[in-house]
Amino acid sequence: MPSMKSMMFRKCLAVAALAIMGAGTSTSASAGLTMDPPRARLVQATQPLQSTPGAESKPPAPAEPGTTGQRPHETPPQPARPDADAKDAGTKPALPPAPAEKTAPPIK
Repeated sequence: MPSMKSMMFRKCLAVAALAIMGAGTSTSASAGLTMDPPRARLVQATQPLQSTPGAESKPPAPAEPGTTGQRPHETPPQPARPDADAKDAGTKPALPPAPAEKTAPPIK
């Protein structure tokens, strides 16, 4: 049966070997990135735009309608505050109000 010292030595040796292998792998990967020729790292330009086939024979799009910049007279102004009936017709709260003993005191 191997002694405690020899088992510890083997474990430390295995850990050191794995650390050296990891460092070597990362070093070789970064060296491969820096050793690439610069032309391989350049981005290629986009192709020139081409017109749609048959664009000459299609009719042009209609012109946008002109706006006067004024408010239409048919629509009357709406009130800023809705009446009480409109408030009651709105959505109801999902939860009931909290009981009085669970509300926090007002912030000063």
